Amino acid sequence: MTAPRELPPTSAFAGDDGSCDPRLADALRALGDGRGSLAGVVAALAGTRVLVPVLAELEAADVVEHGGHQHTVDKEASAGIVALQAPDGRTALPVFSSVAAMQAWRPDARPVPTDVARAALSAVEERWELLVLDPGGPVTVLVPRPAVWALAQQRDWVPAVRPALGAGGAGPSGADAAERTGATDDREVDPDVRAALRAALGAVPEVLGVDARPGRRAEVAVLLRLVPGLDRARLDGVLGRVNAALAADETVTLRVDSLELRLLAG
Repeated sequence: MTAPRELPPTSAFAGDDGSCDPRLADALRALGDGRGSLAGVVAALAGTRVLVPVLAELEAADVVEHGGHQHTVDKEASAGIVALQAPDGRTALPVFSSVAAMQAWRPDARPVPTDVARAALSAVEERWELLVLDPGGPVTVLVPRPAVWALAQQRDWVPAVRPALGAGGAGPSGADAAERTGATDDREVDPDVRAALRAALGAVPEVLGVDARPGRRAEVAVLLRLVPGLDRARLDGVLGRVNAALAADETVTLRVDSLELRLLAG
């Protein structure tokens, strides 16, 4: 990891009182009480001022609460910007909606104001894939990689997974339905993302069918039906070509935060 570096001060926020933007505050409250969504928070973040924490001493670890669970995360600081390690191992830049939210996390952190686009661009330049908003609560939001890119480029973020249209959404059928392992999901993969996944894998001859649904371990699960009778060596080769095809597709890389592959019988 590169050495942390401090954002230079700016006079653009000379009159800033350190409070949370009202629209962002509403989006965070809505997310916290179950009325809102991650997409709503990201939309409210666009164009706002955030605070980046600067610490003077090295810390070994911190605890971030996300999704109702506490995660111990590694942290690095040396008179510069803090880098957090998210539970999945990726690096996140912490940002805060207000001085109060930063003080709740670390009273000794020095707030450096910046617009969210610049903070997101700094994270991208450092190859830090995520932002974590208000890691000390009361509502903590982990901003996924495609949303960070969208904020950095000052464009709208369209999530790869969205609320389903109608009861059950455009749910799976056939072999896909047979693969279901339990609880139903009120979300679905965006049709443009599903189409991109199918197009990307259309050139892999051993792939007979492709579908997608919200993942359990990743944002999107890609469901594959392969030609029968593949031995381990051939299967490994097919999966290697599948991963390469997905990584080369621009829509997939821009829209999807993370993927998991699932093989369907038959």
